Amino acid sequence: MENQTTVKWVADLTHSELFFKVKHLMISNVRGEFKNFEAEIDGEDFRTASIKASVDSSSIFTNNDERDNHLRSADFFDAENHKEITFQSTALKAKDDENYELTGILTIKGISKEITLNVEYGGVNKDPWGNDKAGFSINGKINRKDWGLNWNSALETGGVLVSDEVRISAEIQFIKQLS
Repeated sequence: MENQTTVKWVADLTHSELFFKVKHLMISNVRGEFKNFEAEIDGEDFRTASIKASVDSSSIFTNNDERDNHLRSADFFDAENHKEITFQSTALKAKDDENYELTGILTIKGISKEITLNVEYGGVNKDPWGNDKAGFSINGKINRKDWGLNWNSALETGGVLVSDEVRISAEIQFIKQLS
């Protein structure tokens, strides 16, 4: 029997970030991040590989403990009962040599919906230790209410405290693994 080498690309978390932004008071953005997540690409060719990510919902950080605890509560992510936010790709479509549309299933609080994200491929390079690395910038928008993240408060002046639209932004560097 022939040994087959399989390729997996695993997120290098020391060189990766997962952010979000949401409009607050209808006048400015509040930015947050998830500190703990994993992502991997199964396959040599990114265009045909399976891409998946798992985010620890309790690792949310917005630089405000009270807000972070509220976001972990049942009003938002319900981190006690829904420990993970997951993404599983279904398609990657090239727009040009560097830009792609990544479609997949995002699951938050047990609710799964299809989303499409814009991906910019930064290329592949070797680090000083000889490891192959690949870089990607990912951006997109979701409506938080599609996943049951419904909490809000009406403002006296009209409008709402927190917008429904959430902008997602990630910088992910993957390291090639052979097995």
